[in-house]
Amino acid sequence: MMTGNKTIIDPVFGFISIPPGLLLNIVKHPLMHRLTRIKQLGMTSVVYPAAQHTRFQHSLGAFHLMSEAIQALQQKGIFIFDSEAEAVQAAILMHDIGHGPFSHVLENTLVSGISHEDISLMMMDKMNREMNGELTLAIKIFRGDYQKRFLHQLISSQLDMDRLDYLRRDSFFTGVTEGNIGSARIIKMLNVADDRLVIDQKGIYSIENYLTSRRLMYWQVYLHKTTVAYEKMLVNTLLRAKQLCRNGHKLFASPALAYFLNNDVDAAWFNSHPESLEMYERLDDSDIWSAMKEWASSDDRVLALLASGLINRNIFKVSISEEKATEQQIEQLLDQLSKHFGVSKDDAHFLMSMDVIQKDMYDVNDDHIDILYKDGTLKDITEASEILNVQLLSKKISKYYHCWQRFS
Repeated sequence: MMTGNKTIIDPVFGFISIPPGLLLNIVKHPLMHRLTRIKQLGMTSVVYPAAQHTRFQHSLGAFHLMSEAIQALQQKGIFIFDSEAEAVQAAILMHDIGHGPFSHVLENTLVSGISHEDISLMMMDKMNREMNGELTLAIKIFRGDYQKRFLHQLISSQLDMDRLDYLRRDSFFTGVTEGNIGSARIIKMLNVADDRLVIDQKGIYSIENYLTSRRLMYWQVYLHKTTVAYEKMLVNTLLRAKQLCRNGHKLFASPALAYFLNNDVDAAWFNSHPESLEMYERLDDSDIWSAMKEWASSDDRVLALLASGLINRNIFKVSISEEKATEQQIEQLLDQLSKHFGVSKDDAHFLMSMDVIQKDMYDVNDDHIDILYKDGTLKDITEASEILNVQLLSKKISKYYHCWQRFS
């Protein structure tokens, strides 16, 4: 028997309504509820303490915006079948389902050569089998294989509902109000031309604000130097634990975490070991934190230093430079770390991280944003805008993050 819509109260958008049937079944699925145990912003709460929101909350917010976008496009005469609307809503609900704990940290440590998008698709296929093929169209749209390309762009593009939600939500929970975008107006200004998402001319100022806010959020929140240093500590901790396990050390870990510490899991491994997906599904933030609490008292000096630093917020010192550290500077730092902490020079590598982070906010040659004028002509936002600097927006900014264990 069909019941009414399920209503969820969201601090960012207010009431979010989920209709019964397929969409509500997705929300109730255990793989979705796993996302309630994974923070959206990983280690960012070390800088912004209120950033405790989860990937589940973000998924619901993106779903809400997708519902608004479908309605806005339909009101402009863009024909979307009910089945297509439900499928694209299902796809956005599940778009982050394959994320591991602490955002992208696991992608280069416990697993390699496989992205969270690839794992999301594996989980969607599994759910589709459980739901007797009801997710087939949603998966097709998610992959970008459906004939109406603009539906895929609503999930993954410069104007997707994923970005519109996380910028609003992350701005709200971090308190970085400069990152707050006018998502409602952007959605009202959405249109379709030549099977592509475009923005009506009246929305040009909202897009200018959106691109500027996104740039600010990346360098002030997502790539904040303290957050990056904290993430590097976690990466090095997991790599050290993995090395110790390979050398026969017995470390405390949940069965799921132990599986990834004791095996070199990549795309080929996932395809040839069916149990790997189940183990991945069991991983969430609590597996990592419970291990850190135990590893903080490990008899391995390096692992104990790193884990206790994560637990007690003794974060790597970090400097940002426009130039890469020289070999001589790295060797000097390794010598200092080795002597100060009484570890070998090889082991001292785990107490530092030298990395370059590159980010451009907009690429006119990639998935660009077009402005639709009343006469039907289209112009890229960088041509249409009077204030946006195309060279600045498109410039790939490189920053070198030099991180190391504090000496005192």
